[in-house]
Amino acid sequence: MDISEIGGEFALIERLAKEPVSKNIIKGISDDAAVIKVGRSYIVLTADTMVEGDHFSLEYFTPQQIGEKAVEVNVSDIGAMGAKPGYFLVSLVLSEKIQVETIENIYKGMRQAGKKYRIEIIGGNITHGKQLIIDICMIGEARKENLKFRSSAKPGDYIMVSGDLGSSTAGLNLFLKNIEGFSKVKKKHLEPQAKFYKVEPFLKYINAMIDVSDGLASEVKRICEQSGAGAILYADSVPIKPETKKAAIICGKNALEYALYGGEDFELVYTVSKENSGRVKGFKVGEITHKKGIRIIKNGKEELIKKHGYDHFLT
Repeated sequence: MDISEIGGEFALIERLAKEPVSKNIIKGISDDAAVIKVGRSYIVLTADTMVEGDHFSLEYFTPQQIGEKAVEVNVSDIGAMGAKPGYFLVSLVLSEKIQVETIENIYKGMRQAGKKYRIEIIGGNITHGKQLIIDICMIGEARKENLKFRSSAKPGDYIMVSGDLGSSTAGLNLFLKNIEGFSKVKKKHLEPQAKFYKVEPFLKYINAMIDVSDGLASEVKRICEQSGAGAILYADSVPIKPETKKAAIICGKNALEYALYGGEDFELVYTVSKENSGRVKGFKVGEITHKKGIRIIKNGKEELIKKHGYDHFLT
């Protein structure tokens, strides 16, 4: 049976996930990162893999940009849990043809990103294969009251996003179609940034949170599945920059599709009660509902979202 036959990446994760046995596991599989209690500390752990030809290409990424991205996507997962990163381990799969200078510059990028967050590489592994693969395991820490889970959304909560969406997918498609210009849009794909700093000042007012790695619709679906709720999104409220819209048109696509189903924007999606909504910053894009399913209002009409966001095993 193929993975696509059971519903793709997230269906596979659901089949593999088991209830934690240890009482020290606060959150296991099903969130942006795992949380374990060690003494009085809450340790947050995540692992993310980047594969050449899928998550990056040496044709338009510099090695340093690849290293920076590998760190940023992991920092984003740690931040989505309400935590701060501390250390990380790096495992590499290297082809026989890769140059030492390329590897050194990837590490330069990782250390540059690490310096920004005051985190260090503390170990890892190297082996050989047919293509370049970078796998990072990152360790962070959070205060108990700051921990955020996908399962904490409540009906009536507003759904908010920390910044504009769709630009990374637009940038990727510009590269794939060899379209010149749009340097700002392309930079969003080449140099993604974790966005925890945007929500940290009002973290205590947030209920559920997730980062946008697979598109807004997909992330809201993950929150609703874990929270036992539904949602309604407002298409006109999804923040998309004018240059992203122009890039999408040049690529023959609708920028809203990029925002909903593209991914790798690494903004944060979070839910906030209506009472606390005035205390937080961000773009209000929808509402959590008792009614199951993810719906969207476009052009005055409400429709059920059936399309999935990015999935490694579905087309």
